Amino acid sequence: MEALKKKILEKGIVVDEHTLKVDSFLNHQLDTSLISSMAEELIRRYAGTPIHRVLTIESSGIPLAFMIGYFLRIPVVFAKKSKPSTLSSNCYSAESYSFTRKSPYTMSVSRDFIHQGEEILIVDDFLAGGNAVSALIEIIREAGAHPVGVAIAVEKGFQGGGDSLRKAGIPVESLAIIESLAKGVIRFRE
Repeated sequence: MEALKKKILEKGIVVDEHTLKVDSFLNHQLDTSLISSMAEELIRRYAGTPIHRVLTIESSGIPLAFMIGYFLRIPVVFAKKSKPSTLSSNCYSAESYSFTRKSPYTMSVSRDFIHQGEEILIVDDFLAGGNAVSALIEIIREAGAHPVGVAIAVEKGFQGGGDSLRKAGIPVESLAIIESLAKGVIRFRE
C-alpha cells in the first residue's frame, strides 16, 4: 500500500537493523485516516472470504483490528498478554515471545469469544518472526475455529515469519513488507 510505505519513509525511524519505530502514526499516536484506509485495503484483499470475527493481540493491533471489525460489522477480540483477575480460568491460552520486550508471555482469550466453526481473521500491526500470530492460530484451532488469514500493516520480511506462515498454507496479506533496515535505510520488498 503506497500511502503506508510513503508514511513509513517520511515518519519511520530505523532504531537498528531489526527495529523500525512507527509510533508517530501507527502504534502510539494514530493517524486515523491512514488506519481507516489500511483497513479498507485489507478488507478488499479478503473480499469473498467469510469472516465471523477479528482476532488481534493487545495493544498495538487493536486500532487496525477495530477498524476492520467496524467496517465489516463483526466483533473484534483481542488476546490479553497477561491474564487479568477478571478473566476466568475458562480461557484459551498459548505461549509466545516478544522480541520488542525480549521476554516470553502467555496470551489468553476467553472461551466466550471464539466459537467452534467460526472463520477468524487475525490482524496485527507488525509481523516479524511469526511467534505471536502462530500463538493466535493455536488458540483459534483449540477453539475449533478456522484461521482464514492474517492481515498485517507492516511485515519485517527479513525475519521470515510471513514466509513461514505462507509456506504452511496460511494466507498472509501485508500492506508493506520491509526487506531490510540495514545501514539505517528502509528497503521494501517488491
